Amino acid sequence: MAWDFSTDPEFEEKLKWMRGFVRDEIIPLETLDLDRETFARITAPLKQQVKDQGLWAAHLPPELGGGGFGQVSLGLMHEILGQCRYAPGIFGNQAPDSGNAELLSIGGSEEQKDRWMHPLLRGELRSCFSMTEPGAGADPTMLTTRAVRDGDEYVINGHKWFSSNATGSDFLIVMAVTDPDAPPYQRASMIVVPTGTPGVDVVRDIPVMDHPEVGGELYGGHAEVVYRDVRVPVENLVGNPGDGFKLAQQRLGPGRIHHAMRWLGQSKRAFDMMCERAVSRTASSSRLADKQMVQDMIATSAAEMQAARLLTLQAAWTMDQVGASNARIEIGMIKYWGARVLHDVIDRAIQVHGSLGFSGDLPLEQMYRAARAARIYDGPDEVHKESVARRILRGYTPVDVPTEHVPTRTEAARAKFAEYLDAATADA
Repeated sequence: MAWDFSTDPEFEEKLKWMRGFVRDEIIPLETLDLDRETFARITAPLKQQVKDQGLWAAHLPPELGGGGFGQVSLGLMHEILGQCRYAPGIFGNQAPDSGNAELLSIGGSEEQKDRWMHPLLRGELRSCFSMTEPGAGADPTMLTTRAVRDGDEYVINGHKWFSSNATGSDFLIVMAVTDPDAPPYQRASMIVVPTGTPGVDVVRDIPVMDHPEVGGELYGGHAEVVYRDVRVPVENLVGNPGDGFKLAQQRLGPGRIHHAMRWLGQSKRAFDMMCERAVSRTASSSRLADKQMVQDMIATSAAEMQAARLLTLQAAWTMDQVGASNARIEIGMIKYWGARVLHDVIDRAIQVHGSLGFSGDLPLEQMYRAARAARIYDGPDEVHKESVARRILRGYTPVDVPTEHVPTRTEAARAKFAEYLDAATADA
């Protein structure tokens, strides 16, 4: 198949507007020390500008208020948004809300869409995706949180952590086991739980490398949550009983590629900073740009970033052509390759900046801490590598290995040479 990453001129104008808007209006917010209330007030008019451009929640289909753009177009958009951690929220596609809206659009009832999804899309509600447990991270078949049906209600008991944005959420989408005797991937279900429901205990925001000081995150932290006899109506079940894994894959698949798209923008910003530093800074009577070690960092970063960009656009194009379920190899590859490139480019940019890059005076140190998480969330790199390798190997057929000795190429060559030598001797 011939790949085509082109977009129409009208969309190119949208991308041009986005570049200027993120550069001039959003990135400067990084220099301000804002609380949630002030941040919401300042960004409200910015969000309205995005809506006026028809770019709000662009990842969703038009009937849900999105732009109906394909994955290639979204990839080019997210590449711009990835330059600043505040940009996705201002464009209505920040995690976990964007994924939760997609999940409800796929499996939610009309009542669920009216009550939770549409207000979520309008920015009136915030949500949380509560799946990971202390004993179940990369392998969700190990989930122990239970949801037992009792009449017209589900009773939920369990212990979750790294439930992003639980602290500031209005509702949580909880993945819990509803049928422990079913096959492993049909045991769990998704259930909407309003955060204020009795028995929901948001214990704490867990300190992480990206947010070592909890409580100051403008978009919420990564919470530990305990569910104790939490009762919600059966109508809060998303989809059918046992649909949890299917819905999770439908939610996480597009989310992984959107992360990789944003990493392109983040790594490009770090790369630009590295190059500007190289041509501006003098050490030992010459510019950093003239030193071969720095040149190697820049050349290697440029090649890795271009490879990541092409892999990402190829995955996006494949999704547009045949759907996410048929692009799992491509999505898996960009997940682990993109995370590695993001980390390494930022690391080199810090190195070129020296102690300044290590300080809080530049955004590089925060970018570096956030980049380390990219190799873990949405599935560790190792899990994706294993999955990609398994799918690739399905296309190969085992070859029967003969039990008798088969001459190696060297042995065969020696035997042939001996034949020539014998013939020459006989002729002599």
